[in-house]
Amino acid sequence: MKGFDPKFKDFPDYIIGITREIWEDRGIATLHQYYSEDIVVRSPASVVIGNQNVIGATMATLAEFPDRTLLGEDVIWSGTPEEGMLSSHRLLSTATHMYDGVYGAATGKKLTYRILADCHAINNQINDEWLIRDQGAIVRQLGVDPKDYAADLIVREGGPEVCTKPLSPATDQPGPYKGRGNDNEWGARYADILTRVMGADMAAIPVEYDRACHVEYPGGVTGHSHGDVDQFWMGLRASFPDATFQIDHQIGRDDPMMPPRAALRWSLHGKHSGWGRFGAPTGAEVYLLGISHAEFGPWGLRREYVIFDETTIWKQILLQTG
Repeated sequence: MKGFDPKFKDFPDYIIGITREIWEDRGIATLHQYYSEDIVVRSPASVVIGNQNVIGATMATLAEFPDRTLLGEDVIWSGTPEEGMLSSHRLLSTATHMYDGVYGAATGKKLTYRILADCHAINNQINDEWLIRDQGAIVRQLGVDPKDYAADLIVREGGPEVCTKPLSPATDQPGPYKGRGNDNEWGARYADILTRVMGADMAAIPVEYDRACHVEYPGGVTGHSHGDVDQFWMGLRASFPDATFQIDHQIGRDDPMMPPRAALRWSLHGKHSGWGRFGAPTGAEVYLLGISHAEFGPWGLRREYVIFDETTIWKQILLQTG
């Protein structure tokens, strides 16, 4: 770990360790050390530039959810300490909605939801990030439909003309990381599976997925076996049948005491032109950023975790359709 604090034994230990230090140990000031001053943080909801804005957003979240925990489930990574490393960090978060904030008036409800974050780090510092929270799971547990949440958020942000614009190729900002991951066979295999499924080859699912697979999908949905996998990917692709599917980053890993696994960051960009997960087609142009993890076993893909932000998809649709 050349260039990194020696208290971290490896890169996953660094990523999990600083996450706990910042959020649960209240070391928010350590962001001055661990995040670069001009970091670019992309979430489906917005693009945030600069460490000071990251600190402000962190404090706002903790003010609303003061008991929030971030449990690191896995870190799938590529690169070297000398050239920089990219971590795809999967977290299970718990929190109680104790105070008013971006999610509205305090409800006292206890939440459980997943997050996937891709972070580039070099010299003990993160300088580029892609962050997706399962907003659909969060708002549903608060008793709100994702479409209704998006509509209310537009109003609370001042209306369609001035509200925060979601991430898209037009609003994205370049950061220092230009890598594409690695060429490990498991990343390539998962990329091939998703490319085939997004190309309407749904017959790939019973061939490539373990019949007893366990899947975690947006909205806090847990599923098992081929039917649940088919329903999820079919419903997504059917909403955007003409959209361009692109894999932006691909990592595969073989690690001791872990199954072979893969992390992909991908996107769908195009018109909401079909009936599917997002209801009646509207013709709205949508950019969907997704991150997914997969674990493989002797009978194929046995665990899959997929996150995108449903509320931001609805926000894009509503901003164009009223």
